[in-house]
Amino acid sequence: MPRLIFFCGHAGTGKTTLAHRLIGPLMQATGEPFCLLDKDTLYGRYSAAAMRAITGDPNDRDSPAYLDNLRDPEYEGLLDTARENLMLGISVIVIGPLSREIRAHLLTDPYWLHVPDGTQTRIVWVHLPEDVAHARIIARANPNDAYKLRHWEAYRTRRFSPDPATYPELVFFDNQAPDAAAIDGLLRTLAG
Repeated sequence: MPRLIFFCGHAGTGKTTLAHRLIGPLMQATGEPFCLLDKDTLYGRYSAAAMRAITGDPNDRDSPAYLDNLRDPEYEGLLDTARENLMLGISVIVIGPLSREIRAHLLTDPYWLHVPDGTQTRIVWVHLPEDVAHARIIARANPNDAYKLRHWEAYRTRRFSPDPATYPELVFFDNQAPDAAAIDGLLRTLAG
């Protein structure tokens, strides 16, 4: 049965870099093909055009206008694309914050996900201390982060730290300075 692996977490935690690092070893360890679906890659250009039309700012990914108009359809399309691959027997890695869905425990609900029976789902919560994530966001100098940085106090109120006792479905991964053993342990967890 195919696997659905989510790499979730707040901005600047390194979820994309971690997923890129693990996809090859995952294919090798499982002997299965994987498709990588990054929300920013799939919808970045579309969102830029839409936000230019809505707000005049093509880099806005955090204002109420974005959150109210584009956020949910982007995630729905991301999951539709994942579902299509899973139905073809191709395992999928999905990269995106998905914090609302995690708060509601939706990513392990096969009825909400509409995934094929038997799909193995894992959710990696990639986390860093807020100050480290903030510094990484500044350092990467991505224009899509400009709104978030200008409105950091408002953005940080949307950040949450899931409690392992409340969210046992999550595989927690501290991405501050993972060593080879930590990466290997995560790989074994996801390939198992």
